[in-house]
Amino acid sequence: MDRIEQLETALTIVSATSDLIRVEDARRLTGPGLLWNRPGAVMDVFFDRLEPERMTSLWMHHARRVLDALGWREEAAITRVFTGGANLALSAPMDQLYSAIFVAQTAWHFCAAELLGEQPDDFDRMIFDLRGVMETEANPVLIALIRAAEEHGIDILCDDDAVSIGHGTGSRTWPVDALPAPDQVDWAALHDIPMAFITGTNGKTTTTRLLEAIARASGKTAGLTSTEFVRVGDEILDRGDYSGPGGARMLLRDPRLEIACLEVARGGILRRGLPTRAAHAAVVTNVANDHLGQYGVNTVPELAQAKFAVHRALAPGRILALNADDAFVRAEAARTQANICWFSLDPERAEIHAAKVAGQPCAYLRGETLVFFDGTAEQDILPVADVPITMNGAARYNVLNALAALCLALAMDIPVAAIRQGLRNFRPDPTDNPGRCNEFAHNGARVFVDFAHNPHSIAAVCEALANLPAKRRFIMLSHAGDRSDQDIRDVTTAALGFQPDVVVAAELPDYLRGRQLGEIPALIEQAATGTGLAKTQIQRADSPTEAARMILDQVGPGDLALLLVLSERDRVFALLEDR
Repeated sequence: MDRIEQLETALTIVSATSDLIRVEDARRLTGPGLLWNRPGAVMDVFFDRLEPERMTSLWMHHARRVLDALGWREEAAITRVFTGGANLALSAPMDQLYSAIFVAQTAWHFCAAELLGEQPDDFDRMIFDLRGVMETEANPVLIALIRAAEEHGIDILCDDDAVSIGHGTGSRTWPVDALPAPDQVDWAALHDIPMAFITGTNGKTTTTRLLEAIARASGKTAGLTSTEFVRVGDEILDRGDYSGPGGARMLLRDPRLEIACLEVARGGILRRGLPTRAAHAAVVTNVANDHLGQYGVNTVPELAQAKFAVHRALAPGRILALNADDAFVRAEAARTQANICWFSLDPERAEIHAAKVAGQPCAYLRGETLVFFDGTAEQDILPVADVPITMNGAARYNVLNALAALCLALAMDIPVAAIRQGLRNFRPDPTDNPGRCNEFAHNGARVFVDFAHNPHSIAAVCEALANLPAKRRFIMLSHAGDRSDQDIRDVTTAALGFQPDVVVAAELPDYLRGRQLGEIPALIEQAATGTGLAKTQIQRADSPTEAARMILDQVGPGDLALLLVLSERDRVFALLEDR
């Protein structure tokens, strides 16, 4: 049994249970997140018929009691109430995060006993057991390094296997069981690098890729993390969903890296938190209904709170870029003290006007030109027509993504000349931005492929393509089975903004998730006919590849097709390349 497995299974703490309460497993928080900017542990507790105030009051009392008994007087407890439950968290030293899980479970043990009128275990014995785990996990050399890094003003990244100080070209990494003493570290050789966090419901992948292209244009070795891979320069370090702190550490420890562009998804923020507090800039592109119902994030305003955790990853005085055209972003912005750089498609929007009056930076679309106000004067950056991903301005969502990348790049001190070059050269094709409105030509028709999957993103893509002339319009739709009937109706309705003449509803046999074959296509057909399409305009396919083949067999000169591809992406791309 290795050390981590030994720590994970060191104690078994059993608490009183009831049909009224459901408790998720406690998890480690390794950095800033939804609740606060401290490491520690959190439990998600779900209940319907209990008073939230009593639950949270008991947590604060018993967590404080346990923390004090362990000598963790500088650590704290916190709660967050949501509809149907609460997040209960406490902070802990960075070398005690597995112990923190047991500390949280112990505090909950006494909460549950009092709530349910049961006799708790002996407090002193449980504290004694906790101290044993803490002693096993303790790493005083790590704590000394953390303090020394703070004194030198350099970031430090920790995980189960390694510890690194500095980023990229200014980093050094050691195995966690072979750490040097602070006086053995060559501090003069270590430093942080420009880094940006990119989050939002939609647009974060495109904005991350576009920012990386701008950074490359500046002559620096740039890298990115994403839901698809981690890349430094032209080398992909690994493929997979690396939008959490693990991907960030992988990237930031690469000694070639000079600028980092980090895509941050909701799941990583809520599961573990963010990996650093040293970012030069962060952005929230937008907030919309997607992936609700996990970790106590049940509403769009609550999702906005989660996305805004990126402001806790900023170094002091650094910039948070925000979409002034998004109502949920505007509402949540009132709760942050970060230095905001607003961006908007409307130069007359109130936030843009207020920023200019206050002498604060902002970016906006004036006419059909991207403009940046540096706090004193306007500077024309580039006509929209010179930014390929905007499709001559038709793709307004990509105009916003370009403005977001512009704000981040300037906050990272990238020269304007490189920004212009990056914006000009970044193309909506499978090389630069795979799966984001990629265009192919087939039999005289224009065929677009996009990975949009929620009503907000699908509506944006369909609105942009609806402005393009077409003799006939074809669209491919599909959906995973774990979405509600209403979600599927909403997605279908959003897609009909494309004004299709033919809808091909594709089955996703690998994503039924409890549904029956044919159930999702039937819901798509029902939603489409409910808005006025005839049944003869709706076709069915057994898979996305088959749906794409059906559409390609039908299109002709002057036609326009949109393939919304949620699975079998490589097969669909291969089919298009072959055709």
